[in-house]
Order: sequence, then C-alpha cells, then structure tokens
Amino acid sequence: MTMRPKMSAITTKVTHRRVVIVGAGYVGASIAYALTITNLAREIILIDIDEQKAIGESLDIQHGIPYMGVSKVRAGGYEDCAESDLIIVTAGRNRRVGETRLEMAADNIGIIRDVANKIKPHYNHGPIIIVSNPVDILTLECDRILGLPNGFVFGTGCILDTSRLIRSIARYTHLKIEAIKCNVVGEHGDSQFPVWSRLAIAGQPMEEYCENVGLAWGDREKNMLYNYVKGMGAHIIAAKGKTHYGIATCVCSIADAVLNQRLTIAPVTSPLQGEYGIEGVSLSVPSIIGVNGVEQRLEERWSDEEYEKLKKSAAAVEAAMKALP
Repeated sequence: MTMRPKMSAITTKVTHRRVVIVGAGYVGASIAYALTITNLAREIILIDIDEQKAIGESLDIQHGIPYMGVSKVRAGGYEDCAESDLIIVTAGRNRRVGETRLEMAADNIGIIRDVANKIKPHYNHGPIIIVSNPVDILTLECDRILGLPNGFVFGTGCILDTSRLIRSIARYTHLKIEAIKCNVVGEHGDSQFPVWSRLAIAGQPMEEYCENVGLAWGDREKNMLYNYVKGMGAHIIAAKGKTHYGIATCVCSIADAVLNQRLTIAPVTSPLQGEYGIEGVSLSVPSIIGVNGVEQRLEERWSDEEYEKLKKSAAAVEAAMKALP
C-alpha cells in the first residue's frame, strides 16, 4: 500500500479530556452516555438548540451510579469548544422511512454550515467528528468552512456498516468477530460496497478458509451477507423510528483512538487528496485514526472492479453535492 504523508501545521496532544457533543438528540445523548460508562472523557459538554433538552440529558446521564462512570456531564455553549480534545457533531434531522441519506442533504447542509461557523471562532484544539447524515457531504462542507489541516475533520462514514458486515460474516462462519477483517467503503449510503478482495479470516483469505472448512463462498453468499447489511439501517428505522446505539459505540471506538492516543484503523470518511485517484470528495477508505484525527488514509490493493465501484461512489456523492444550494 502507498502511504501519503499528512501535512499538518498543528501539533495536537490530549490535555483536558474534554469532549463537546453538538446535538443532544438520540444519537448525541447515546454517545454521551457511552462515553461516560467507558470513562473515556473527564468532561462531556452537550450543546443543543434546545437548551433544556441538553440540560435534561446531561442531568440524566450525570445521575448514574458513580462507579459506572465519573465523567462530568453538563450542558454548554459553543464557547466550550475552546480547549476541547474532541468535538462530535450529531446535529441534523433523522432519516425518514424509505429515504436515502443523500436525500437528507438539502435539509442538513444548512445545519452543518451554521454549526461549523459557530465552532470556528472558538476552535483551537482537537479533531472534529461528523456523525450527521449525509456524512460524506457534511464532512466535506465542515472541512471547507473550518480550513483545518488534512484529516482534522472527518466523519464516521462506513464504520457502522463495517461492524454490521463483520457480525454477519461471524454468524455465517461461526467464528468470533475478532478473527474477521473486512471493510465497507465509499459513500455511506447506496453506493457503498464491501472490499471482498481483502476479506480475511485470521489472516487467511476467505476463499481458502471456506475451502478448508467446507463452507460455500461465492457471489450468492456475498450478496446474501451484504444485502442484509445494506438494508439494516432502514430496517431498524422502520421498526423503531431511529438508530442510535450502534453508532454511539462506533464513535466511542474512535474517541478511544483520539483521547488515549491508541492508533486504530477504520473505514471513516474524510476529504480525499488524490488517494485512489480521487480528490475533492469525502469518502470512507481504510484510515489510521489517532490524536490528530485521520492521521493517514491507506491505499490498499483492490480488484479492478472495486476501484471502479469507488469511482462510481465518488461520482454519486459529487452529483448530490452539485445539486445543493
């Protein structure tokens, strides 16, 4: 794989373990709760246009049994972004039943512009994670407004889709999830796809593993597994109206990499700078995440078909961006 050096004018280190969450809805509150019970942050600040909602959520989380988490949780304002070690943006409306993520762009682009412009006067430290959808478009817009070094603004992208895929493969193979390595990449939406050519079981290519243990493995099995994953978000929304627990745990995994300076690799979205022959669009690709956000985007060797799928995914996101005001 090719490694592109990251050009950064900011040297970041974790100082206060302060996390600011913009948006105190189901997703934002679930992230705050997950961060609390995992003791990843010393201070968690909720910002919401509905100040009473932020106050209520912070009090509810703060009043849990102390040994389950000792973080200080409170409502705050954008001035609290100063000296924060991590800013997480969840503000925006939820996806409706039957709606694609790209169809949310017209409504949520205005919200992300407002949030970014309110963060900007106070920002002086730490990476920014975009969770709101469509995450690829909103990540690119927030990055454009803030003008931070490459990788400081990034989005959750396909990390939840990847988690779902790995779990489905684990069920099929009857193995623990720790043994399975595979990423979903591209747009966090209809044009995303699994990188089947890189799927490995404990380092062994999936084809070899299945042959050894007598499991079928071909297009039928791939389609079965991925169609299950691709429709899961819509299925959950149809069943309960929203998704929030799964993405909250994924964000905690990213927060661990940032706050504990524990490098991890995950398919998150950030503005590409020529990787895979693509630039000017934010897409999920395997990335090293650390204290500076996306420290490095990895260029893996994929099949020709997978390279073409990534280009088509980039074109889909670009077309949606051009239609925005």
